[in-house]
Amino acid sequence: MARKKVTVVGAGNVGATTAHLLALKGYCDVVLQDIVEGLPQGKALDLLEAGPVEGYDGYVVGTNGWEETAGSDIVVITSGIARKPGMSRDDLLNINLGIVKSVTENAIKQSPNSIIIVVTNPMDAMCHVALATSKFPKHRVIGQGGVLDTARFRTFIAQELKVSVKEVEAYVLGGHGDTMVPLTRFTTVAGVPISQLLPKNRVDEIVQRTRDGGAEIVSLLKTGSAFYAPASAVVSMVDSILLDKKRILPCAAFLEGEYGINGVYVGVPVKLGANGIEEVVKIDLTAEEAASLNKSAASVKELVDIMKL
Repeated sequence: MARKKVTVVGAGNVGATTAHLLALKGYCDVVLQDIVEGLPQGKALDLLEAGPVEGYDGYVVGTNGWEETAGSDIVVITSGIARKPGMSRDDLLNINLGIVKSVTENAIKQSPNSIIIVVTNPMDAMCHVALATSKFPKHRVIGQGGVLDTARFRTFIAQELKVSVKEVEAYVLGGHGDTMVPLTRFTTVAGVPISQLLPKNRVDEIVQRTRDGGAEIVSLLKTGSAFYAPASAVVSMVDSILLDKKRILPCAAFLEGEYGINGVYVGVPVKLGANGIEEVVKIDLTAEEAASLNKSAASVKELVDIMKL
């Protein structure tokens, strides 16, 4: 059986870390694509040389062109400028719009049957760019945001309660930004609702820290944004698609009536399998949660309207 192929566009911190984690998995060949001469080639060669030590046989190649990406099963788009301190995700909008449009055009010429995972910020808006440019069916253009936000939320809860992160189940829905909606009602630790373990004000503080999770790291790093956790989040999505695991993960999906939202990418629980998004999973929300999700969708729509796709 031919090995699966994943192209990671953008050989910066997120892209290179994603390529590294995928190489370690050993079930796919990885192409690292970037416009900076020598950068993807150097990082790919370095990753390839780690193979004998780690025991993986997958091929890793770096390129400035697109021919090597041909026939990819998944294309992960991480290229674009990263946030700098004081910048909102939305400030990136117009710069990254041009980058994601061009990347998508080039990628789909070589891999017309691929599934696209968008990581570039502002992620929800960039999903619209990839969808409009590729003209792919909506189930094959997916945004990575919810998996990362949920991981941050679970991390903070586990730290607070001094328990294993594996015991914490949670969902964060909505846009990947300040309007995200952590569903505390569905958050449990070893099956016990969080409301029985922590006072509401403490849960609210953890929710706020989750919302500011990206900005907290940007302010600490000063010269870039998060990349280890975002890369891990991408790989969990690639896993579920390439291995047809059908995991239920919070991802940005193009909604057409689900949750009462129409024509916009919003983070919701989806079933990820070999066809991409195989189902949008419906959770009954309270009026307050639904209002928060709608507010999140409205903020994404504002950005989409500005882009005039």
